[in-house]
Amino acid sequence: MRSKIDRTLRQVGAWMLVLAVLPISDLGAQAMDHPMPPQGCRPVAERTGEVGCWILNEQPVGRFAQPPYWQVDRFPDLATAQAARSEHGTVIESLGEVWLMTIAPKAWSTPTGGTHRATIGPLPISAQHDYAAQYMEAVFTPGMITRTHVHSGPEAWYTVSGETCLETPQGMVIDHPGDTGRIIPAGPPMMLMATGSETRRGLVLILHDSAAPATTVVQNWTPKGLCEARLKPARSP
Repeated sequence: MRSKIDRTLRQVGAWMLVLAVLPISDLGAQAMDHPMPPQGCRPVAERTGEVGCWILNEQPVGRFAQPPYWQVDRFPDLATAQAARSEHGTVIESLGEVWLMTIAPKAWSTPTGGTHRATIGPLPISAQHDYAAQYMEAVFTPGMITRTHVHSGPEAWYTVSGETCLETPQGMVIDHPGDTGRIIPAGPPMMLMATGSETRRGLVLILHDSAAPATTVVQNWTPKGLCEARLKPARSP
């Protein structure tokens, strides 16, 4: 009898330790049975697999008198993309392709050798701030969610596959491949989820105030779970 009581107490103690070290957002994710991505977006050099959020590059772009646009062009190889790169342009390899990302006016001519994929904007900025363009690759399986967070500048994304659902205090927005891209201004808290039934793969831009962090995790807002209704039930084996 004594050994049974000791064993029960040890089990309770183990669970109390788990509860003590898990952040509130992780507990919520476990309760919803949604797997979490790695702890925030990590530098691509720390990549351990395909799934997650990976920071590919960051480039200072300074100030803009008028709200700029995110020009997304695809190239057949690195050399051609590098030769076509102009001011405020960044070449990245992501999702099996070579991309030239440029912060530029709306009237943009795709450089020779490239295929234009999207013009996303205008990006709401302040003419009094210096900005930096942080580019990321996001690969989430259906049900994966981000922590609740805010950005110090507008966030935009270009969805290559899957469905992206974003909840803010203003409601829910959905994005699919082929859409013109999504823009969320700086400031409001947000939570993103991969919904539908296909892995979400996308390119992400945070055009953030260069004097502030691009992303800050917050706990002063709780999502209502609006995106959960769009999750497709898993098929039975």
